[in-house]
Amino acid sequence: MDITIRRARDEELDGVGELTAQAYLGDGLLAFGDSDAYLAQLRDARRRAELAEVLVAADAGSDEVLGAVAFAVHGGAYAELAREGEGEFRMLAVRPEARRRGAAEALVRACLERGRELGLTRIVISSQQQMAAAHRLYRRLGFVRAPERDWEPIPGITLWAFTVELGAPAPRTSPANSGESGPGGVTDR
Repeated sequence: MDITIRRARDEELDGVGELTAQAYLGDGLLAFGDSDAYLAQLRDARRRAELAEVLVAADAGSDEVLGAVAFAVHGGAYAELAREGEGEFRMLAVRPEARRRGAAEALVRACLERGRELGLTRIVISSQQQMAAAHRLYRRLGFVRAPERDWEPIPGITLWAFTVELGAPAPRTSPANSGESGPGGVTDR
């Protein structure tokens, strides 16, 4: 499948929000399920688009949105961990039926490239501990654990931090082994 990465269009934002919310719910990543307070933020892609860059992975043929991510830089309202000279991405989510096709990897690579375009030195991200498939993807793209930057958005929920230095582009890998499936596959804080 050919995938195009682009900014989310205004008319797609409600769908992007619901895609993100459903990915988190479906992967069991919300501590309080459908009553979790974070669900409202996941659904609010319109606000994300006002405060960060919302990128989508779209099928190159049909233009159907397969996944989405929010990219933010230090000082922005959506930056939780980024320090001076750093960027981060959040709320990475891919439709379950579109996983293992390279959409998550393409979105992460787009965030890395965006960071390079902005002259950033590093990307930092947060991830839930049980998201093993996502962690494999991040490691393959050069991310390393940064336990000194782990944090708790709410007491008892520890998010792991990962960083990658923005030097040369990350090595290319096959979408077939991109690790985009399974529990906690491609959703991120």
